[in-house]
Amino acid sequence: MKNGAGCNPIPVPDHRLPLISIALDGYEGDGMKNGAGCNPIPVPDHRLPLISIALGRQRKIINLREKFFQQNGGIMLQQRSNCEGSVQSAKIVTADDLKKATNNHHESRVLGQGGQGTVYKGILSDNTIVAIKKSKVADQSQTRIEQFINEVIILSQVNHTNVVKLLGCCLESQVPLLVYEFITDGTLYDHIHAVGHNTSSMTWENRLSIATETATVLSYLHPAVSTPIIHRDVKSTNILLDDNYTAKVSDFGASRLIPIDQSQLTTLVQGTLGYLDPEYFHTSQLSEKSDVYGFGAVLVELLTGKKSLSFDRPEVERNLTKYLFPQ
Repeated sequence: MKNGAGCNPIPVPDHRLPLISIALDGYEGDGMKNGAGCNPIPVPDHRLPLISIALGRQRKIINLREKFFQQNGGIMLQQRSNCEGSVQSAKIVTADDLKKATNNHHESRVLGQGGQGTVYKGILSDNTIVAIKKSKVADQSQTRIEQFINEVIILSQVNHTNVVKLLGCCLESQVPLLVYEFITDGTLYDHIHAVGHNTSSMTWENRLSIATETATVLSYLHPAVSTPIIHRDVKSTNILLDDNYTAKVSDFGASRLIPIDQSQLTTLVQGTLGYLDPEYFHTSQLSEKSDVYGFGAVLVELLTGKKSLSFDRPEVERNLTKYLFPQ
């Protein structure tokens, strides 16, 4: 009716709003311009705890490596390097790289074991074959650490074709590791005494050549370098051979630098019976003669094919050098 309520359309609720609300997951509010609006719901960043854990682990690893560095004589190495200088610096190799190189120090890679530790055959990422000396875990005495650092310092100053080259070292692992060039055919001792070898394959020419090459090393170490070096443990097990019977003198852990103004040095007696200079043994006075005596014992070993020291022989003949050259 004209004067009544009239005829107006009944308001129809907009059922699209719930659909819009459902479609906007992750938002909150009533969606009204004059109301609460439509705002994104804050989402907590769950990555933060993971980042915190990762940083914590990284910090622990760094602290542990720093602990091992100090424990393995890193500070001592830095101090001695600054004082004594070096011809070349040994490359720093990571513990992870050396684990990969030795298949996690697998027993199949063991080249030899001795009083100072284990030597492994390693293959670096660039396919270089190396020998890796790993010190004994139980032997972390100050003396052993000093020997380790001493070998790094000495070999960093030596550059001779008949001396085993030091390629790198690792101080940031539980025990220190040294990386050397790989010498293919074992020790002179093994060849002379047929430890896995045929003695007939080493001719007299080979023997004389090995003796000459070893003598040139001692001639180089004693007067030729800026500060004379006494090897202190010249013996057939410390002379390595390659496939061509080229001699490579190794193991400088016991070596000593002799000040130029001194001809000898008083030290604690160290060496191997059968090769140990009697004068040094009785007086503790280390000199170039001590190395010469050890070399003489190696010569006798080369010429006779007999062990320098053997308890299987009569008592008077046990020490071969003393027996052949009595004082």
